Amino acid sequence: MFFLTEPSSSTIAKFIDGQRHQPFTYSAVGATNDTPPQDFTIDHNRSQLGTGIEVYRRAIAALKTWRQFDLGWVSIVPEALSVEVGETVAVKARAFGTWSLSAARVVYVINEDARFGFAYGTLPDHVECGEERFTIELSEDASVWYEIFAFSKPRHPLVRMSFPLGRRLQKRFARESLRRMVQEANVVSQL
Repeated sequence: MFFLTEPSSSTIAKFIDGQRHQPFTYSAVGATNDTPPQDFTIDHNRSQLGTGIEVYRRAIAALKTWRQFDLGWVSIVPEALSVEVGETVAVKARAFGTWSLSAARVVYVINEDARFGFAYGTLPDHVECGEERFTIELSEDASVWYEIFAFSKPRHPLVRMSFPLGRRLQKRFARESLRRMVQEANVVSQL
């Protein structure tokens, strides 16, 4: 859904409430944890955040609070929402002079000894169609990695007509999200 001005808190709440029980817009729900469908664009981005258990813990804390979306031009609303299967969120973005809200729902959560993450999938009021997974991994050599893996295709007519611009925004998001998580994982508390 597109807006000429930033959507208000009440508009966002109504938007999310209207999407809460809607079905996913794609059939391969959960496929970011297996084999993605072939008729989608695949994006895979990965970056080392640092090394050590403290970096790993800070990265997980950041992911659990959706900090990978805190980029200035894009955010997750409502703020401070838990990462739990079934939670519905909106991606609020500002690009090309307009604001947009795109609805998504958490599909699954990964909570293993050396790997944490989750995926969300698109709902009917999302500009794209597909799924995106965010993971933090602690390797055997103590290196900590952040990964974004997604499959998508344009859903909204404006996004389909301007596919190259939409791809540019997706690539910008990945680049900036990787940088953001490096910052989050390496911030040391100043007590």
